[in-house]
Amino acid sequence: MQRKAVVLYSSGLDSTTCMAIARADGFTPYAISFSYGQRHSFELTVARQNAKAIGAAEHLVVDFDLRLMGGSALTADIDVPKEGVGSDIPVTYVPARNTIFLSFALGWAEVLGASDIYIGVNALDYSGYPDCRPEYIQAYETMANLATKAGVEGTSKFKIHAPLISMTKADIIRRGVELGVDYGLTHSCYDPTPEGLSCGQCDSCRLRLKGFAEAGLTDPLEYVD
Repeated sequence: MQRKAVVLYSSGLDSTTCMAIARADGFTPYAISFSYGQRHSFELTVARQNAKAIGAAEHLVVDFDLRLMGGSALTADIDVPKEGVGSDIPVTYVPARNTIFLSFALGWAEVLGASDIYIGVNALDYSGYPDCRPEYIQAYETMANLATKAGVEGTSKFKIHAPLISMTKADIIRRGVELGVDYGLTHSCYDPTPEGLSCGQCDSCRLRLKGFAEAGLTDPLEYVD
């Protein structure tokens, strides 16, 4: 019987590759997505359509509203920057987002009897978000084993897997292709059209397109430009 792993899944390039890696590692993936009031909610349409097609045994969508707090171009009336990836933490950073996401994933993992959680964070070709760094992932794993019944009683030792954390976007794409990922079933844009066309100019689109170019491959998604 395969072991279960909870995989944070947005339908993006990274999280989809991460799910494929979890499968390759011998786990049965349980995908968890989040409807949190994000402006790019089209990602959830793609996630709902494709989670099981790309290998999830179950797909859970957790619904809450971070627009109540705002503070991000993804959850408030703030323009998504289109000038390229800079050196500062951008306004597309959502306060505490990965901490919130991992908390839901940890709770579901404990209920499922799973000890493993996969998250597709990256600290190389990324926008500079503080909750995508190796030290954050290590600290969260320590906390997870202190804050759960399974961890305290020793019935389970939680492991947070971040297999993409030190990979370039091109390397991530190459790995996904090796594992048979269909990147036509993914969505990465922060500011898509109502029909779901990617803008091609936001940080997420730029990093994605850069990765495909460096990998010598063509992105199968349609873009406005």
